[in-house]
Amino acid sequence: MWNGKLKAFTFSFDDAVLQDKRTIDILNMYNLKATFNVNSSLLGLHDEYEENGKTIMRDKFLPTEIKDVYKGHEVAVHTLAHAFLPKLKDETVTWQVEEDRKTLSKLVGYEVVGMAYPCGGQNNDDRVASVIKNTTGIKYARTIVSTHNFDLQDNLFRFNPTVYYCEVDKMFELCEKFIQLKTDKPQIFYVWGHTYEMDAGIISWEKFEEFCKMISGREDIFYGTNSEVLLK
Repeated sequence: MWNGKLKAFTFSFDDAVLQDKRTIDILNMYNLKATFNVNSSLLGLHDEYEENGKTIMRDKFLPTEIKDVYKGHEVAVHTLAHAFLPKLKDETVTWQVEEDRKTLSKLVGYEVVGMAYPCGGQNNDDRVASVIKNTTGIKYARTIVSTHNFDLQDNLFRFNPTVYYCEVDKMFELCEKFIQLKTDKPQIFYVWGHTYEMDAGIISWEKFEEFCKMISGREDIFYGTNSEVLLK
């Protein structure tokens, strides 16, 4: 239960790109919270890719900007360099995760304890989750496998989100269901994505703000960062 409420909502966004700032402005407008997953060794770099016939920028914030940009939200681990962890030895998994966590903790001024697995597809497994649980300071790690439900999960080191926000119709469908939900047990609505996908038009900025307006301001919903919701 979160402050006496049985329903909780949270966002998670990967890669620490400049579009996060516009996203945060929208989140703050609707008093919503998010967790932003950062590759500390890639900060300050220029990056771009092609999507829908457009060149989409994925430039990273400078290390000195992280604390101010993400103030009021949560910074979490995404590994040092966006590594595909299942292919790495145990000690390298630990290094990629724990060094990122330590660096980010210094940048933001608090102990970073959250994580999202980088790379698409099968980006995690039981071995990797066990290494992270037993050799780092991480307390939860998010996958990219949508559950399309709100049930609590026993394994916080392979935590599956409710929905990827580029599943736009499904996200709105689940939003309506969550708003209407009457429950006698804790329920979590967890949405994830990459903010540059709004520049790519996979989901529009307008649709994102429409969703934020729809989910926000509900007296029976707790709005928090991933840590505030998952580590209650």
